[in-house]
Amino acid sequence: MAARAPHGANQPPKVIVKKIYIEGHGGHHGGAWKVAYADFVTAMMAFFLLMWLLGATTEKQRKALADYFAPNLVNFKASSAGSTGLFGGASITDLDNYPHKAQQTGTKSMTIPVDAKGGANVGSGNKGSLKDRTIAAEDKKNFEKIARQVKAQMAANAKLAKLATHIRFVPTRDGLRIDLVDNADYSMFGLGTTQLEPEADKLIGLIAESIRGTANPIMIRGHTDSLGYGSPSGMNNWLLSSSRAEATRRRLAAGGLTDERFERIEGVADREPMITDDPADPRNRRVAITLLYRKGSFGQ
Repeated sequence: MAARAPHGANQPPKVIVKKIYIEGHGGHHGGAWKVAYADFVTAMMAFFLLMWLLGATTEKQRKALADYFAPNLVNFKASSAGSTGLFGGASITDLDNYPHKAQQTGTKSMTIPVDAKGGANVGSGNKGSLKDRTIAAEDKKNFEKIARQVKAQMAANAKLAKLATHIRFVPTRDGLRIDLVDNADYSMFGLGTTQLEPEADKLIGLIAESIRGTANPIMIRGHTDSLGYGSPSGMNNWLLSSSRAEATRRRLAAGGLTDERFERIEGVADREPMITDDPADPRNRRVAITLLYRKGSFGQ
């Protein structure tokens, strides 16, 4: 408000400003408390999440979580097989720190040596597939001995010597495969039948004599060429290949091999040709006798 100027003075009136401060009613209209309350609720939520995590995980999983945020994360990942995730290559369902999914790199069977000691057994345990190298070495020596013996006895027999080009000894992952192969001039079986030719019969008998003293399981697989039959319902390559494998098994059994030795007898028709460029080639007709590694070495 303006005050009256003194009488006779030519001065402007003075302006007086009066400021009135109104006190807040307890401060309940302010916003600072809301920020504090939000921080408290966030902290409580984090606390309850922590409590749930401690109760829902195992000791190993908790260690993996702690290691993920630890300064030595690089060293932890470097010591794991293909680890790039939170659990260092493992998942919540894993028993150990190794990947188990197809898209992950590294597997336990590849990263742990066969002869490693400690931990879960892989390959070297009682039920492993490579548990006894001594037995494997014995099998290899026996296979080489059998091949030499059969070749020597064939060379000493004029009739069997003619079949030298019809027999092959092929070391495979499963064992020693003995291929009895036909060609355009000679067939082990009568054409389209399961009847062994006399020389082939003697040759299989010689093989039976050579492997009779071993304990290796035996697998026999019959093969044919791609030539078909006029009436497939009566005879076809599937039936012929399996029947020739069975005829070979019977001849080996007649040579002194017990029934327990035979692990598998099968025919695959013309599905696995030896001459891939010409499925009709007579050399695709063959019987494969495989001496399998004993189950203490390379068996499943």
